[in-house]
Amino acid sequence: MSTTSRRGLFLTFEGLDGCGKTTQMHLLAERLRARGETVIETVEPGGTEIGMGIRRILLDPRNDNMGSEAEMLLYFAARAQNVHEVLEPAVARGEIVMSDRWTDSTWAYQGYGRELGTEVVRDLDAIACRGRRPDVTFWIDIDLEASLLRARSRNQERAEQDTRMDDQSRAFYERVYQGYLALEETEPERVVRIDGRGSVETVAERVMAAFEARRGSHV
Repeated sequence: MSTTSRRGLFLTFEGLDGCGKTTQMHLLAERLRARGETVIETVEPGGTEIGMGIRRILLDPRNDNMGSEAEMLLYFAARAQNVHEVLEPAVARGEIVMSDRWTDSTWAYQGYGRELGTEVVRDLDAIACRGRRPDVTFWIDIDLEASLLRARSRNQERAEQDTRMDDQSRAFYERVYQGYLALEETEPERVVRIDGRGSVETVAERVMAAFEARRGSHV
């Protein structure tokens, strides 16, 4: 079925750093394109030229003195531009938009990790995202130890410079994980918890099955 015969879909991929969400998003996008779907992939923070400029500021380890409130506002500034420039036009055309992270990351990382609270996250989301919420969110769940090992190994292999968020304490990431657990409990109709253990192909099949199960209610 072509995308023009149904309303657009907005899908997001969430999880701890190193969980494999980016890979899984790309794989699902490839499978849907093979079916004739038009799929737009984006990333948060980023997705636009303005957003990428903000991303460089947010993830630069030299900015280790950044205040938690400034950090959160920058994430939402990038997201607002993504909504304006990428998300709303694509969904209006009946396309599928997939985002590597969205407001749920701010809920977990700033609301819980930075202990700023979730109410302010909801308030800022209403302004920046204009009420646009994901139709389905895939939370790729792996244990904290595996997440930290994968993220740090990845950055070493790539000589990655955008490591400010990876350099946070273990206690910070424990709070982030609690944030994702709370999110699943709060919105089980939207957030699908995907077991991230196993091969890339195994996890991809779980994501595809979850997509097929949820798509019917969003056609």
